[in-house]
Amino acid sequence: VQLQASGGGWVQPGGSLTLSCATSGFNLAHYAIGWFRQVPGKEREGVACSSGRIGPTYYSDSTQGRFTISRDNAENMVYLQMNSLKPEDTARYYCAATVSRPIQSMLPDPGTYDYWGQGTQVTVSS
Repeated sequence: VQLQASGGGWVQPGGSLTLSCATSGFNLAHYAIGWFRQVPGKEREGVACSSGRIGPTYYSDSTQGRFTISRDNAENMVYLQMNSLKPEDTARYYCAATVSRPIQSMLPDPGTYDYWGQGTQVTVSS
């Protein structure tokens, strides 16, 4: 099982960025997926998670309305569209997956996920 996040970079406040997560070694359609972020000295935070095609989706209060998680099961890809970016969105972003079917309250818990990508850095500054 492998996940590889990409698409990070530098963007000005108010800008947009789309992160991609290429997955392999498992059937993405059967997995819950999540995007998390972490800054040094702080805990990893769930920002957008999806349990599956017909399951619940989670967005944190700070990302609701600005971020959108999506997946392309046929291409084994997961995406995070990030709009109206703010300096406080600066972090290293990770994609994660689990074969379990977590309830919505468990989606943003990093302990729910079995597999993690290496992360991609997002920096929002002027």
